[in-house]
Amino acid sequence: MAGHAHVQSATRTPLDVAGYPVAPADLELEQVHVYVRHGERTPVSVRMSDPPASIPEHWIMCKTASRFRATVARFGSDVEETQPGGVKKDLMPVSKLVERIDGSHVEGECLLGELTDLGKETTSNFGSSLRKLYVEKLGFLPDTLKDYSETYFRSTNMPRTIESLAQIMHGLYPPSKLGPDVSPRLFVRNGRDENLVGNTFMCKRLETLLIGFEHAAAAALNHTLEPLDHKLSKYIGGNPIRIDGKPRLSGIFDTIRASQSHGIKVPPEFEDKATIDLIERALMVEWFSDKTEEVRRLGMGRLLEDLGKKMAHKVEHGDPLKILVHSTHDTGVAPLLNTLDVFDERWPQFTAAVTFELFKKKDLASNQSGFLQRLVSSVTPYIWGTKPEEHFVRVRYQNRTLPLPACAEEGKHLTGSPEFCTLSAFLARVKQISPKNWEAECSPPSPSSAH
Repeated sequence: MAGHAHVQSATRTPLDVAGYPVAPADLELEQVHVYVRHGERTPVSVRMSDPPASIPEHWIMCKTASRFRATVARFGSDVEETQPGGVKKDLMPVSKLVERIDGSHVEGECLLGELTDLGKETTSNFGSSLRKLYVEKLGFLPDTLKDYSETYFRSTNMPRTIESLAQIMHGLYPPSKLGPDVSPRLFVRNGRDENLVGNTFMCKRLETLLIGFEHAAAAALNHTLEPLDHKLSKYIGGNPIRIDGKPRLSGIFDTIRASQSHGIKVPPEFEDKATIDLIERALMVEWFSDKTEEVRRLGMGRLLEDLGKKMAHKVEHGDPLKILVHSTHDTGVAPLLNTLDVFDERWPQFTAAVTFELFKKKDLASNQSGFLQRLVSSVTPYIWGTKPEEHFVRVRYQNRTLPLPACAEEGKHLTGSPEFCTLSAFLARVKQISPKNWEAECSPPSPSSAH
């Protein structure tokens, strides 16, 4: 219905293939890195389910997840002759049901924080849009995926991001576009190695800093939320609206955004732009705004370091890897933009995506080896490059091209096109915010050094 479509447009912006700005004719696309937030999900906690808000406690929006085929292993003497080691894989039909505390269940009910049927649809559509852009429009990716060398897919170890990425992969390369015996690989890292979000699990220094920002935001901004109490407190049991309230302001916002994205009616006060803008401004300060270089280095430094190394490796070795798609969270997308000083101070939508595109001057093709020799001789561990006009990086977010402040000076971007940052300038900024020893910097200060 029309109202539902209006709500959707406020919480998700589809990838605009038709409006994609094609690069200048003398630039050739070399590699694409995509960091995308997962699709629509249920709230991560039950909030405002009592009247007068009456937002549903149970979301019956996961029907596609309730029935699936599970890969199981069969062991024993009956399979030893046909499978080495006596193991054979079978597909077993399974129905997954959410059991409530009273033992009851309803077909298609979602877990808290679970990717919904809508979220699966929109992430599949995102993958299809990537296909329309990079396969059909630009001819950058092959029509049929014949091996693993040109693609890379990685997700955080959360069901909603893994399922989102699987849907994106299916949209980009559906089964009819897979070569014989090709099954795209989806990578997930152990928690200690994760860098698609700020890893507070392994970086206690980062955790301490972020908690400090939360407390500071509450102390500085709670008073600005007091005017909302008379309008909104009735929806949260009479409690005041505060950054550190019960529920927390971020929790209220999460429930409202998740509800709106699925067409669930929310109290009219939460549809008032001035009210939501006030809430969102406070949350930006608490979660993302005005963070120090130390927070940026510990939070997003390793991610950007990975990205920089892969771009440099592409330039140095000319490897076949063309597209890298990463499935992450709002807490991955926003800090990434913030670290590069291009964040728009709005909470990332579902399927919001940051894209880094690496280009080269076409006339380099005939002199690639000579350029690489010059490149290899530059600063380690990165390959910085000595000809800043030869390779360029363009950053895009939500169909917008974002010129990077670090590349604003003359000589640090393509002449007349500030959105095309020179690779050397981009990697120089990456080097500035890459931790020299992440584990050491993440360690909390020892008791002796605190005095």
